Order: sequence, then structure tokens, then C-alpha cells
Amino acid sequence: MINQDLLIQFGGEIRDLRKSEIIFEIGHFPSYYYQVLEGKVKMNNFSDEGKEFIQNIFTKNQSFGEPPLFVDEPYPANAIAVTKGKIIQIAKDSFYELLQSHPEVSLAVNKSLARRLYYKSVMAPEISSQSPERRLIKLLDYLRSHNQNTDTEYLIDLSRQQLGDLTGLRVETVIRTIKHLEKKGQLKIRDGKVILIAKD
Repeated sequence: MINQDLLIQFGGEIRDLRKSEIIFEIGHFPSYYYQVLEGKVKMNNFSDEGKEFIQNIFTKNQSFGEPPLFVDEPYPANAIAVTKGKIIQIAKDSFYELLQSHPEVSLAVNKSLARRLYYKSVMAPEISSQSPERRLIKLLDYLRSHNQNTDTEYLIDLSRQQLGDLTGLRVETVIRTIKHLEKKGQLKIRDGKVILIAKD
């Protein structure tokens, strides 16, 4: 989202990630702004019963963990590398200096945060819905729009387990629902991957 060279100019550092590496944990106070360069990062937390709930999955050029950075509150979720990858991190004070020097970047960050808040507002009633189809389609439509994809077909580069964690569905339910949506012509399965078909 923010130009990599600009982040480096203000002191940003590139950090290599191992798969499953923890970037920050619940309860820690934020010290950095983070942006994905390669790979995937998830933000998650767990229920009292130990069930994982994935808040979101972030990919190339997406930032994560900003809200606590702006309000000086501890992180409400963990950030963990889903795959091997790279992120760029910039210290909080340097990040603030960057935003003050480049108002267009500040606007872009606000837009990104607003998009995420919008997603949570849209998904909240769907999560309470008893219809797995509605939950899954709403999530897939969001992923497509969030990545500003306008192609006829859109590859959903997430596992069935990750889709389940994002929608609160059991992985077995996700698998059945995907098969049903495929029969209805709303999805395709190609080489084991889910392909969302654009609406007419």
C-alpha cells in the first residue's frame, strides 16, 4: 500500500519471516507499522475452548495491526506468518513522521482501515446467519473487492480450513458448501483451488 522505497527512506527495515513465526502477540503494545512484501500473514485469537478464529489474512502490499498503533492500546489479536515471506516494519515515531510529511499516504492508510471496518460491518450479520452459503459467498465477494479484482474469474488462494476460520464454519461444512455452490454455478474447482465466478 505504502511505497516500499518511501518506508525505507523513513527508516523501514525488511524482515524475513519463517512459516508460523509470531510477529506480535495479544496484549503487546505496538511499536511498529507492518506491511507485507511476500507471503501471507494472519491475525487470530482463540476462544476459551481453544478454537482459533482468524480475523483476517493479509497478502502482498497489505498492512496489518494499525488500529492499536493509532490509539496506544495493546493488540487484541496475534499476527503470525502463514507462509515463509517478508514484511517491512517501520518504528512508530518514524511512521507518524512519514504520515505528517505525506498527507496522501495518511489518506491511503485511512481508506485501508475504513475498508476493513466496512468488511467487519458487512460480515457481522452474515456470521450470525445460519446459512453457510451466505457466509462463504459474502467472504469471497469481499476478498475479490478488497483486491480490486475485476476479472471474470477470481482465484481464492486460501485453504478450506482458512475459509472456515474466517467464517466461523467447520472445515467439513466449508467443503460441502463449496461443492453445493459449484453445482449452482457460482464457483469452479480447478486443481483443488476455489475459483469465484463473477456475477452477470
